[in-house]
Amino acid sequence: MELKFGRTLGLAALLGGYAVGLAGGVSAQDYPYRDITAAVVWGAGGGTDTINRMIMAEMEKHLPVSINVTNQTGGVAGSNGMVYVMNQPDDGYTLVGLSESNVTAAVQGGWDKKFDYWYPFIVGGSPDLISVPATSPYSTIQELVDAAKAAPGTIPAAASGAGSIHHLNLLAIQNGAGVEFKFVPYKGSAPGQEAAIAGEVQLVVTSLAEQAALIQGGQLKPLAMLTPESAQIAGMTVPSAFSSYEGLDKYLPLKQAIGFAVHSSASADVKAALGAAFEKAMSGDAVAEWAAANNYDVGGQYGDEASKIFSTLEANFAYTLKDLGATTVDPASLGIEKP
Repeated sequence: MELKFGRTLGLAALLGGYAVGLAGGVSAQDYPYRDITAAVVWGAGGGTDTINRMIMAEMEKHLPVSINVTNQTGGVAGSNGMVYVMNQPDDGYTLVGLSESNVTAAVQGGWDKKFDYWYPFIVGGSPDLISVPATSPYSTIQELVDAAKAAPGTIPAAASGAGSIHHLNLLAIQNGAGVEFKFVPYKGSAPGQEAAIAGEVQLVVTSLAEQAALIQGGQLKPLAMLTPESAQIAGMTVPSAFSSYEGLDKYLPLKQAIGFAVHSSASADVKAALGAAFEKAMSGDAVAEWAAANNYDVGGQYGDEASKIFSTLEANFAYTLKDLGATTVDPASLGIEKP
């Protein structure tokens, strides 16, 4: 009996040690060892959603797990999705798909965090431009500006909602060219572009990616890019507004920044693994080809570099909204410094 009992104890100890070893092995596995979820704060089919689905598919090729993309929409400036991811563990298994428009969530009362809560990755964005209806009498940015100077504040302009990047770009061209348009806010780029086509407004500021099909279809006429570079679309060259107005670089360019983020409190191992997969994906032909086909500029910034870009956008957006009386929270109370 003693021999049998001793063997039983020995076997139990062996099995116990094996179980502990298995548990230790699981906890010590390198990130990631299970599937990742990316929760996009904007709706399916939009620019942020489309970019996230593309980049996650490319990053999967360099990770041992799958990345599932879902949509967590609603709230103020995408706050529902950000709050959802904020409430998940900071272990890197739940990412948030976002854009530059999310930087206004805090000053509009959507949540109580500065954007530096996130450790961001920027895939890219599409540059903004000024276009007019195809039937417009204006063929150059100079003609449009001259008309606006002759009748300040009377030419209606669409640029999405107040405080959007498109609205900020409209304000920038006004400041840079010394002119005033009559801003008419719309709930998104598509309604503003439709208003221009219908003749409700005389110009529209949105992104090249959003306008491309309308330009190619002959419904909108592009006048100027709001970037230092010109662009090619529908067999024509769209000149840069910078070539027409000296000092415009004091206000522009303000570009989209679309991508995803992980909690800034995530471990260094998580950030390193995501960063390595992101770099490999961004350097691949698939991303470059997708960006070219869809009129996007490739970014590729992440970590501190991307955080600086978002910090600048956050400050510009927040204080523009404050000046417009559209904030419910003082940016200064959140530690956002005035640019």
